[in-house]
Amino acid sequence: MNKVLILCASPRKESNTMRVLEECAETIRKNGIKTEIISLRQMKIRSCIACGKCSEIHECALNDGVNDIIEKIKEADGFIVGSPVYFGTARGDLMSALQRIGMVSRSSGDFLSWKVGGPIAVARRGGHTATIQEMLMFFFINDMIVPGSTYWNMVFGHQPGQVEEDKEGMETIRRFGYNIAKLIKKIN
Repeated sequence: MNKVLILCASPRKESNTMRVLEECAETIRKNGIKTEIISLRQMKIRSCIACGKCSEIHECALNDGVNDIIEKIKEADGFIVGSPVYFGTARGDLMSALQRIGMVSRSSGDFLSWKVGGPIAVARRGGHTATIQEMLMFFFINDMIVPGSTYWNMVFGHQPGQVEEDKEGMETIRRFGYNIAKLIKKIN
């Protein structure tokens, strides 16, 4: 059965980002594809140290949980990342994880190539588009397929649960999830 792995970069327990990703996952499941959400909340992700060992060992030399994520990505047909926006861009730990995942893929047969996915940004007021653009670079450089939606994949919210008030944003995310599922089915 097809599967989409979803990575949540929010460090908060009552996370608007997680709520948005759960809504996306639910839409994907309703369209016949399994999902799994992994939270970076308790992880301590390090930045790539450019050691080059991934080309020899086909995994990251740093042992902080990213290799477990990589194994799950290899088994998935899709990959979605969601980040809160605190200072106008994606969270640093997420970008560190994505850079390392990309390095391992490029040195290990390009396992990300032709996976379907894309980014989602959640913020109180601004920085959504810069965050989406920053995360999109990961998908494009790794030969991945990113479907669109009816708007950019962003939702407004600050206090826990406030994302539910952004009806257009949540509908955009549901449509994105639907497009992810539909495209995976067409490819497979």
